[in-house]
Amino acid sequence: MIPATFDYTRPASVDDAVRALSDAGEDAKVLAGGQSLMPLLRMRLAYPDALIDVGRIDALREIRDEGDSVVIGAMATHHQVIRDPLVREHVPLIAHAARTVADPAVRHRGTFGGSMAHADPAGDLPAVALALDAVFLVRSADGEREIPASEFFVDWMTSAMEPDELLVGVRVPKLGPGWGVHYEKFNRTAQAWAIVGVACAVRRNGDGIEEARVALTNMGPAPVRASAVETAVRGRPASEDVFRTAAAQATAGTEPPTDLHGSSEYRSHLATVLTARALSAATGA
Repeated sequence: MIPATFDYTRPASVDDAVRALSDAGEDAKVLAGGQSLMPLLRMRLAYPDALIDVGRIDALREIRDEGDSVVIGAMATHHQVIRDPLVREHVPLIAHAARTVADPAVRHRGTFGGSMAHADPAGDLPAVALALDAVFLVRSADGEREIPASEFFVDWMTSAMEPDELLVGVRVPKLGPGWGVHYEKFNRTAQAWAIVGVACAVRRNGDGIEEARVALTNMGPAPVRASAVETAVRGRPASEDVFRTAAAQATAGTEPPTDLHGSSEYRSHLATVLTARALSAATGA
């Protein structure tokens, strides 16, 4: 299909983009890599009055070290994130999960910030951001504000950003020594969305687990932090029995959907199995 008519703007700076968003009003969309937005436009599931293309703003592609955290620019591509040495050293869970996104063509065009702002509960990276306690940096004509990942994802394809706000970057706290990470994902084909995914980071002290962070993909209208699992493994030895017992609580507080790819019961079963696998892989147990 052919998209509905819209005004097109291609700003050259963040300030210009923010100004364009403010001028366009509520019926505007930001175009980054376009891997999610363009299909919606073609199918007329989205029909904005204005399209603001931020593809020329190189400042949004920067990945930088900020001491105890890494800031990933919203326009950094998945491919860039996978290869970046700061990401791989300090927040490797992001690089690990980004490698599972779609296929090489999408990873070269799709953007880190675009996948977050899209807020699709079946997307891989929102759950990772939640597990890592990331903070979203957004800017409007009124200035910049920070939104914790726990507050950013509101509902199905709905974020906490206002219509006139632009996502400029994501600040991710560094993982220090002793952390192991893993992203476990089940999908029907290599390029398909996750039926269920589990983002997991675990800090060990010898044979014991000091801290765990677990978040689930596609187990509700937004990514879900598996707090019950985190509590169940804290202070326990890293063993398969502990992981299986803790994973049985993975579905607490979730609202798994039923669709053509699986029932809610099927997703609940997958969440339990994949959580145990992710914990095992993250700890090397």
